[in-house]
Amino acid sequence: MYFGGMQQNTFLLYGANGYTGELIARFAGNYGLQPVLAGRNEKAIRALAERLQLPCCILSLNNTDALQQQLSQTQLVVNAAGPYDVTAKPMVEACLQNGTHYIDLNGDLDVFNLLQTYDTQAREKGIMLLPGAGFDVVPTDCLALWLQQQLPDANLLEIAFAIEGSHLSRGTAITTLQKLGLPGAVRTNGHITPEPVGKTGRWVQFTGKPRRQFTMSIPWGDISTAFVSTRIPNIVTYTGVSRFTWLFLRAQAVFNPLLRAAWMHRLIQKIILRQAPGPDDNVRGKATSYIKAAVTNPQGQTLMGSMRCPEAYALTADATLLIAQKILSDKFTPGYQTPASAYGADLVMEIAGVTRWLEKEATW
Repeated sequence: MYFGGMQQNTFLLYGANGYTGELIARFAGNYGLQPVLAGRNEKAIRALAERLQLPCCILSLNNTDALQQQLSQTQLVVNAAGPYDVTAKPMVEACLQNGTHYIDLNGDLDVFNLLQTYDTQAREKGIMLLPGAGFDVVPTDCLALWLQQQLPDANLLEIAFAIEGSHLSRGTAITTLQKLGLPGAVRTNGHITPEPVGKTGRWVQFTGKPRRQFTMSIPWGDISTAFVSTRIPNIVTYTGVSRFTWLFLRAQAVFNPLLRAAWMHRLIQKIILRQAPGPDDNVRGKATSYIKAAVTNPQGQTLMGSMRCPEAYALTADATLLIAQKILSDKFTPGYQTPASAYGADLVMEIAGVTRWLEKEATW
C-alpha cells in the first residue's frame, strides 16, 4: 500500500511486525496517532495492516532508493527493528538526508555512542535523534535526572531495576544472545570502562516488592545516556537476577569462548524461536517494574529514589508513542537527545501507572 501526503499525526513504524512494534501499532490510536507499518516481511506486514486497518509499505534498509522515497514524505521514524547495531546506522543516515526525526527502542551501549556522533549533523538539519525511547531508558533516565537535580554535585549514580511477573520477548532474547560472551561496562571518571558482566552483585529491597531481589551489574543504556542527561561521571547499573545466575557469570571467563561460538548461538536461537513472541496482554497487565537509584556527592551525602512502573513492554509502547506525539506536535530539541535531556525528569510521570518517591533512608 503506497501512502503519500503524510498527516500531522502520522509516522513511519519500521519493524512493525515485531513483538514491540505490534504493541506500538495497536496502542497508537490511544495517542491520536496513525503509524504507517513498515518492514521487510511482506506477508507479516500486510497481515498486520489488514488486521489493524492501517496503511503499510514493504521496505528494506538495503533498498536505498525506496527508503529515501518513503522518508522524504515522513516527519518521524520509529525504529522498532533490532538488532540496532544493524538497523540504526542506515536508518539514521537516511533520516539525516531527508530531515526526518528518529527515535528507537535501542538498549545497546555501542549504538547510543554511535548515534551521539551524528549530533552536529542532526542539529544542522533541525531534527532530533532520540534512541532509547522505551523501558531502556525512559524511566531510569528520568529518575537519574530527578535525583541529580536535587543533589547537583553528585559524582556517583547507581541504578537497579527488576521486573516482576514478565519475561523477555523473542527479539530481546535474540539481541541479548548476540552479546553473550562480551564484556559489560561501567562509567568511571567520565569514561566508559569495560568490566565483566556481573562483576558486582548486591541485594536490593525494592519498595512494594515482597522479597529482597538479588541484582548484578550490567551494561544498561544509562551508562551512556545518564551521563548525557546528568553529567555524573561515575555510573553503575544493576538488574535483578537469581543468585545462581550471578555465580555462574562470575566464572564467565571460562565459558566466554563457548558463549561466543557460532554453533552455540544457533542452538540457543532455535530454543528462543520455539517460545511465545512475548508476554501476552494478561501477563503485561499484571506485571510490575521496580527501579531504585542513588546519587552520592564527594562529601558522601546520598539521596535515593524509587519508581514503580507498568510492565516493561507496555511502558515501552506508551513511552515511545508519548515521545512521538510530542515530536509530531513540534515539541523537540534538535540534535542527539536522551529522553530526559529532551523532555525533562517528569516525562515518565506522564505515563499512566508510574509512581515515584524519595526514600527516607538511603539503603539498598
